[in-house]
Amino acid sequence: MICPAQPIREVPALKRMEITPSGTPRQFDAGGRSVTFVPLTIKRRHASKVLIPPLGEKSAKIKSSFDLPMIRTLGKAFYWQALLESGQASNVSELARQLKLEMGWVAEVLRLTMLAPDIVQAIMEGRQPRQLNLHAVRGRQAEVPVDWEEQRKLFGFA
Repeated sequence: MICPAQPIREVPALKRMEITPSGTPRQFDAGGRSVTFVPLTIKRRHASKVLIPPLGEKSAKIKSSFDLPMIRTLGKAFYWQALLESGQASNVSELARQLKLEMGWVAEVLRLTMLAPDIVQAIMEGRQPRQLNLHAVRGRQAEVPVDWEEQRKLFGFA
């Protein structure tokens, strides 16, 4: 069986784009449109992608979104701290036993109650820097200092 030849589909030629410098060194005109180049890093977080501005750029700070896992973990930390302070659990190991969780995990989460109040407030409002995530505040990347000023420097609030 012979198939009839299908017509060849023509692909439109790619438009040639000229870029001419205008304005500041990072702004250009391309085909009548203004183009701005911004050096960003794209990182994948689960199913989404996050744009991260270059380090050291004060003007590159962007308002981050709410980090729900971190907010939930902070809520657990302060709730568990209240249980300890009220006497419903005498120590961390008893609290872990009551919650049926590993003692190391409970102690790690309870350390979040030692964060500076303004850092906790920024996290709750979704204003934390991009590098401040649950992994960082739990002390996995670097030991979280007890001093609030050192915490602000470490997490980019200074």
